[in-house]
Amino acid sequence: MKETAGVFSFFLRPFFGLLLSSLFLICGIGIMDVYAQQISVLSYNIHHCNPPSQPGLIDVEAIARVIRDSGADLVALQEVDVFTERSGRYLHQAARLGELTEMYWYFYKSIDHAGGEYGNAILSKYPILAKGGWDLPNDADTEPRTAVYVDVMLPGGGAITFAGTHLEFKREEVTLKQAKSLAEFLGARSDRPLILAGDFNSEAGKSPINFLDKMFLRSCLVDCAPTIPEINPVKEIDFVMVRPKDAFRIISHEVITETYASDHLPVLVRLILN
Repeated sequence: MKETAGVFSFFLRPFFGLLLSSLFLICGIGIMDVYAQQISVLSYNIHHCNPPSQPGLIDVEAIARVIRDSGADLVALQEVDVFTERSGRYLHQAARLGELTEMYWYFYKSIDHAGGEYGNAILSKYPILAKGGWDLPNDADTEPRTAVYVDVMLPGGGAITFAGTHLEFKREEVTLKQAKSLAEFLGARSDRPLILAGDFNSEAGKSPINFLDKMFLRSCLVDCAPTIPEINPVKEIDFVMVRPKDAFRIISHEVITETYASDHLPVLVRLILN
């Protein structure tokens, strides 16, 4: 009986394979999509978990709720407090958000602030293989800025780099230098597919984003929704971008309308790793 079943399967396997392929094509699903990996990415400046309408209040749970509801696999966070007087001397916001969302986390300090630290963080549903960060160039009269990165292992195998940043907002020439540092550092450290997300404090058409557009593919290029302020937003300065451009396929780009938790609107991007 076992041998007969094996012969039966041998002759019918090509038929069922052809049938399955036909169904995929009829439904508009590419055969490679079955094997490709879909990834959801969120970029969110969290305003140290302080809702703009509630001065002095720290509401970590509100930020965690936005992240959970988004379904993101990878999250780049900016303006994260760790053990500061304004947010709580015993509160590590990145660690707490990781706990509330059940995600791996990594924090990289930009500056010492109010008795603690302030900087960028990453949350990941995927195991973190490597992590780090670096200081971006700045002038004496501008705030120190940094970038953070992790290498993560995807469920289907293979690894990608995910990086987050928060750039200078006062002087465009400094922001441009920082954009160049991002491209140089990330390009030199790994040839893995790369996703970069964050608050770039620059808009499409300005020199920092024009420079990055030469090397990265932004998730939205036309008629993109603004991300600040949280109510009646007028500027798009929060971006998700990928490199190399042919390594990913952008499925959707959404600016989430969430007006309580932060002074920025979160950007959610779904993409497929080819």
